[in-house]
Amino acid sequence: MGKILVIGSSNTDLIATVKSFPAAGETIVGTTFFQTMGGKGANQAVAAHRLGGDVKFNTCLGRDANGRNAFKYYSKEGLDVSSSLIVDDIPSGTAIILVDEKGENCIVVNPGANEKLTSEYIYEVEKDIANADMVVLQMEIPYDSVKAVCDIASKYKKKIILNVAPARKVEIDLLKKVDVLIVNETEAEVLTEEKIEDIGEEAIINKLLKKGVQNVILTLGNKGCLFKNGNDLLKIPAFRVNAVDTTAAGDTFCGALAAELSREKDWEEILKFATAASAICVTRMGAQPSIPMEREIQEFLKKNDELHIK
Repeated sequence: MGKILVIGSSNTDLIATVKSFPAAGETIVGTTFFQTMGGKGANQAVAAHRLGGDVKFNTCLGRDANGRNAFKYYSKEGLDVSSSLIVDDIPSGTAIILVDEKGENCIVVNPGANEKLTSEYIYEVEKDIANADMVVLQMEIPYDSVKAVCDIASKYKKKIILNVAPARKVEIDLLKKVDVLIVNETEAEVLTEEKIEDIGEEAIINKLLKKGVQNVILTLGNKGCLFKNGNDLLKIPAFRVNAVDTTAAGDTFCGALAAELSREKDWEEILKFATAASAICVTRMGAQPSIPMEREIQEFLKKNDELHIK
């Protein structure tokens, strides 16, 4: 099994459920509120760890109550955060999340200490990248840090999985270093400056492949995902589930994919496993509380494979 290094954000999520999202200037009454752990980097690290991966997570936390709680939580989870950075001058990251009756969410992220995960720090932990087999990245840390990780990983010929979330433009030189690019429809459109409704899903993936990425996965929400590389084209449909909260569904997909890829499974198995993980995730509230364990995925696949949309 390959070693997985996740480098990315850690947040404390403040979640309120509402009947519908408020309009500008409107005050509404929420139905429930709770606090839990989140952040794209942390979500993906916890997902890969729970789903059987050999994972190390490098992040940055403030020396505040949220940061101390997060560090204890990761340690209790059994996740290796031994190289993570703790800073004094800025609070830990937070996210304010509203979830409506349909399970859709809107999120405001306050990066906090995640902004201190600088390229200088990345070069200080170069040995962690050298010792890993694959590196998983997102876009909730400074862009220069993402570039530094990709430069180092490329130097050591390590597999790079990049999830361009939140959406932003990425230089072609960086994309050429990426082995697996994971994007949703919005992120694909930002990267290519094209609209899927104009050119189609496969065409937008082709544009990303032409930028030098080896493998592209376009996630399509309740329609599943589309995978393409130089040889294969796979459409993996979604599982039918009752969605209550889509928070961390994409991150769970990414973490599950990394875990299964580290076991050297074929792409169809990898994508079906990741799709099942995200399906379970959306049936539960919260980010990390909704991430399943490996045995749950196996049980889910046994029970639901015949219900898989064909």
